[in-house]
Amino acid sequence: MASFEWVEVRGPNVEKAVEAALAELGLSSPDEADVEVMQEPQRGFLGLGGQDALVRVKRKERSSRDSASRSRRTRGGTGSRPSGGKPAEAEPRREAASNRTGRESQGRNSTGRTSSRSAPAAPNRPTERPKPKERPVREDDDREETPIPDQSADIRRFLEGLLSAFGLEGEVKERIEEGVIYIDVVGEQTEALVGPKGSIIQAVLELCRTIVQRKTMDGAKIRLDIAGYTERRREALRIYTTRLAEKIKAEGGEVMLEPMNAADRKVVHDTVAEIDGVRSFSEGEEPRRSVVIAAEE
Repeated sequence: MASFEWVEVRGPNVEKAVEAALAELGLSSPDEADVEVMQEPQRGFLGLGGQDALVRVKRKERSSRDSASRSRRTRGGTGSRPSGGKPAEAEPRREAASNRTGRESQGRNSTGRTSSRSAPAAPNRPTERPKPKERPVREDDDREETPIPDQSADIRRFLEGLLSAFGLEGEVKERIEEGVIYIDVVGEQTEALVGPKGSIIQAVLELCRTIVQRKTMDGAKIRLDIAGYTERRREALRIYTTRLAEKIKAEGGEVMLEPMNAADRKVVHDTVAEIDGVRSFSEGEEPRRSVVIAAEE
C-alpha cells in the first residue's frame, strides 16, 4: 500500500495554497484530501511584512469498505463482459510520490531557509539582474526629441485632466532635477488615485510614460507621488529594512522580501548598503523580482 505523505504549500490565500497542493498530489477535489491550515495569510503595514497562507495536504486513505465496494463495481460493471474476454483493467490510481525532496522549492523566513513549497510553483530564476533590452530604432520613426520641460508640461496637463475627469480636487506640482521629472499630486481627495499597495499609482505612472514616449524618442525619467504615499512608503520601507537587516545580522541566515518595483528595490539596496555585516541582491524576473537580504559570509 502506498504511503501518504503531507505536502506543505504556501500561497496568497488558503484556497490558492490548497489548489496548488491538490495539483501536486494529482487530485481533482478537496474531498479527496485531508487539509490542515498551518497559518492564515497576514497583511503587512503598507504592503510590507505580510505572510502567505501555509497548508498541509495529503491524500485521504480509503477505508477497506470503500475498497471492497469499488472492487465489486469493477467486477460487475454497468454492462456485460464479452464471453471469454478479459476483464477491463481498472485505471491505475495516481499516488503521491514517497520522496518529494527534489520537487519542493525552498521558501524563506527571517531565520533562514525552510523546506516548504511556495504556490504557485515558480521556475528557477537567475540571481543576476537581466540586461535591459535595447529599444530598436525604426527608420520611419518621425518622433522628435522633446525638451524635458515640454515633457513635464504634457504630464502635468494629463494629470490635471485626470483629476477633473474623476471629479477630484487636487493640485499637480512639477519640478525637474538632474534630468528627472518629479511630479507631486497633492490634495486630500487624491488618495483615491493611490490604490492597494500603490497599484493605481503604478498604473498612472505607466500612462504618463506612454504619453511622453508617443511624442518623443527619448523620454526622461519620471518620479510620481500622489497624496504623499510614495514618500510614506519609502520611509516605512527604510525602517522595515533596517530592523530586518539588524535581525539577520544578529541571527544569520537570509530572507526574501515580497516582489517590488525597481524604485522600492533601490530603497532596500541603499538602506542595506549603510549597514555593516549584511548584503542584498535581487532574484527573479519582472514583475515578480524580489530583494534578498543576507548576512555577510
